[in-house]
Amino acid sequence: MPFRLPRWAAVTAALAVLAGAGTWTAVASDEPPPVHRADQLLDMPGARIDTSYFTSGAASDRRPAVLLGHGFGGSKDDVRAQAEQLARDGYAVLTWSARGFGASTGQIGLNDPAHEVKDVQRLIDWLAKRSEVQLDKAGDPRVGVTGASYGGAVSLLAAGYDTRVDAIAPQITYWNLADALFPDGVFKKLWAGIFFSAGAGTESAQAGKSADGCGRFTAELCGMYERVAVSGKPDAAARTLLEARSPSAVGERIKVPTLIVQGQSDSLFPLTHADAMARTIGANGAPVAVDWISGGHDGGDREGERVEARIGDWFDRHLKQDKGADTGPAFRVSRTGGVDSTDGQAQLRGASSDRYPGLTGGPGTDPVSVAFDAGRPQSFANPAGANPPAISTVPGIGGGLSQLSSFGVGFSLDFPGQYARFDGRPLAEPVRITGTPTVRVKVTSDSPDGSAVLFAKVYDVGPDGRQQVLPSQLVAPVRVEDAAKGRSVALTLPAIDHEAEAGHRLRLVLSATDLGYASPAVPATYTVAVESPLTVPTAPAVATQAAALPWWVWGLPLAGALIAAALLLTGRRRAAASAPDPELAAVPLQITGLAKKYAKSSDRYAVRDLSFRVEQGQVLGLLGPNGAGKTTTLRMLMGLITPDDGEIRVFGQAVRPGAPVLSRVGAFVEGAGFLPHLSGRDNLELYWQATGRPADDAHIEEALEIAGLGDALARAVRTYSQGMRQRLAIAQAMLGMPDLLILDEPTNGLDPPQIREMRDVMIRYAAGGRTVIVSSHLLSEVEQSCTHLVVMDRGRLVQAGPVGEITGAGDTLLVTLGDTVPDPLVDKIGALPGVGSAVRTEGGLLVRLDGADATALIGELVRLDVPLTGVGPHRRLEDAFLTLIGGGSA
Repeated sequence: MPFRLPRWAAVTAALAVLAGAGTWTAVASDEPPPVHRADQLLDMPGARIDTSYFTSGAASDRRPAVLLGHGFGGSKDDVRAQAEQLARDGYAVLTWSARGFGASTGQIGLNDPAHEVKDVQRLIDWLAKRSEVQLDKAGDPRVGVTGASYGGAVSLLAAGYDTRVDAIAPQITYWNLADALFPDGVFKKLWAGIFFSAGAGTESAQAGKSADGCGRFTAELCGMYERVAVSGKPDAAARTLLEARSPSAVGERIKVPTLIVQGQSDSLFPLTHADAMARTIGANGAPVAVDWISGGHDGGDREGERVEARIGDWFDRHLKQDKGADTGPAFRVSRTGGVDSTDGQAQLRGASSDRYPGLTGGPGTDPVSVAFDAGRPQSFANPAGANPPAISTVPGIGGGLSQLSSFGVGFSLDFPGQYARFDGRPLAEPVRITGTPTVRVKVTSDSPDGSAVLFAKVYDVGPDGRQQVLPSQLVAPVRVEDAAKGRSVALTLPAIDHEAEAGHRLRLVLSATDLGYASPAVPATYTVAVESPLTVPTAPAVATQAAALPWWVWGLPLAGALIAAALLLTGRRRAAASAPDPELAAVPLQITGLAKKYAKSSDRYAVRDLSFRVEQGQVLGLLGPNGAGKTTTLRMLMGLITPDDGEIRVFGQAVRPGAPVLSRVGAFVEGAGFLPHLSGRDNLELYWQATGRPADDAHIEEALEIAGLGDALARAVRTYSQGMRQRLAIAQAMLGMPDLLILDEPTNGLDPPQIREMRDVMIRYAAGGRTVIVSSHLLSEVEQSCTHLVVMDRGRLVQAGPVGEITGAGDTLLVTLGDTVPDPLVDKIGALPGVGSAVRTEGGLLVRLDGADATALIGELVRLDVPLTGVGPHRRLEDAFLTLIGGGSA
């Protein structure tokens, strides 16, 4: 939480420091003064906690402190950039990896008050001893706590358990974890599965997985999850266990200024959690502000820059006591204001109010009553095994699908005969829904126990009756007991902020199933009748910012002047978009003069002057030590980031974010996020459906045949080995049979037999005339599976060409030794005339000749009293690679 489903990996150096010792590092900054970071492992009962401490400016200046937590499945490294900025803004910032994550040891207790929360209290103790941290009194530092999701919850818990906390800013997090995973007694199985799979796959740097398959989770939590997952229904003990670890357990103790940031695109921790926080903490007398951002755990725009700036202002006001700091309105919500035609990005406009309106009506609200055309009873089936399920949100796919509703695009599916539908009358005028609609229905069930599980949702339906949108892709699960003879139930629908246009209808749907939740496996018939109009909350006091003038009204004259000045200064200009090059139409990839800086104002390059070409049918290995620029190159190739200079052409088309030619590129980057309870085939089919492309274009059978998964496709992904998951991920990348396939470290975590199988997969794929680019640190595998190589070091091209040409160049000699030689002597050999480099290897030295011949080299080695026993050619890829990059590691 946020669940870090596979992403681009930032390769970090392993820490090797004793508890109590620290290593200070100057962090590069575009603006003075520099930020200093101290990395330290702190001993805690049952764990060692990996921390980083950030400061800037004079050590003698006392300043408030901020504790900055990370999301579930992440580590302290995820919040480093925010920590550095807060340090520049005058705070002492401490980040840490929670138990079981990153380099921290211990078991995951889901913010257990006895462990994770106690760890935070000990971190506050540590801050109180720092000479640069401002104290309110001895042992009591001026401190705020913030973080997202898992880190957001611990900020609330810290304020509830430790009175030394002075202000908090929780983001997209939970108030009651039992309500989040078991809403109204219904098991949120997909999110829970992803959640526990993420923890089960976590291995700290100090300890491996536990033998019971629960990864770093405590046995108590593991047993609870397995029990509920098998039964499909949460029990009282499970609720009690999660509630005890929730901020709601200490809600009455949280009495500090609280900025609550919650996501609208969030089926994991919906807006109802933020509402409960605001009502409880506000009732305690503390200042509270609520900010509904556009994105959330389901994807979309997390508005990171704006939110971090607001958190900084919040802490300036409540930690620095800066009365001039603008903390923003009591309530703010981000609304979609159309699409920027220049870049295709959604435009967000803020709406705000000087008081929080709540979800069900309060000061400044005006509920609207929507009558139904007919509310007579409708019967529908809960199918055997609860399959096929209706689809609303699809956890694990993310990508902001829930935000499409803002543009009138629907992504949902209800199966005929498995739901009841009640249409409201056409709206006479636009209605902005802000909060939770409510309705009363009567439910009857013929299930053996007389219960029913329903999923309630409100669609916005266009005038033609066909176009329907499920706002934020949210549903409200409800478990109805004792419904054999009919039971009246008040339904609270999902909290949303959505405008329905005049002439549209609001459609109430109650479904028997939903992909994200567990439904009874026993078939049953439910009957539902509507007993009241739909009450829709509105908040007219929440005023939307006026749309800004189109940029071209004022921007074109200024832009013209700037462009003219730039032309005069540089004497050249770059085209906004390059035309296709027909001569390269059959060339899978050509990179020319590619460059990317670490920061726009920096002189440090991640990639510089990189040029190479890849032909059809090649399997090209991209090699280089850590920091060589391989990942940055691949990200530019996939259109994820934009180069500062140069160009990339795929089949003659210039690559840029969203370029159509990228549809011919498939990519595997550090695994893929699969839904653990679905089969391998179901995962692939669901993924392809989400792309919106025709089913016939998927070529699923062909991809599966190459991947070689066999009968395992019918099994749930949670039963897969690591190797099978890797092959399924590559099969996903091969869907559509892309002409260019990019694989980033495809053999990570695989054993030798699985690595050989992965090698065969790559070779089979390229055999059909397609092209594969693979980035890997396993040089022996690259040598056996690749036809060509590109070797990079420090962002530049070192050598490119066929594998045999690079390994058999004849200029690398193995000098075998009778005894170990000291490092200064190795340096002398490397500095000899006509020698390019000399590095140690197993059995002696690898010497790359640069003008000298073997005879001359032997004479010089004898002169230097080197105890040589032999000199001869050595042509393994590993040795050639080491000599090319001067002894670095892949």
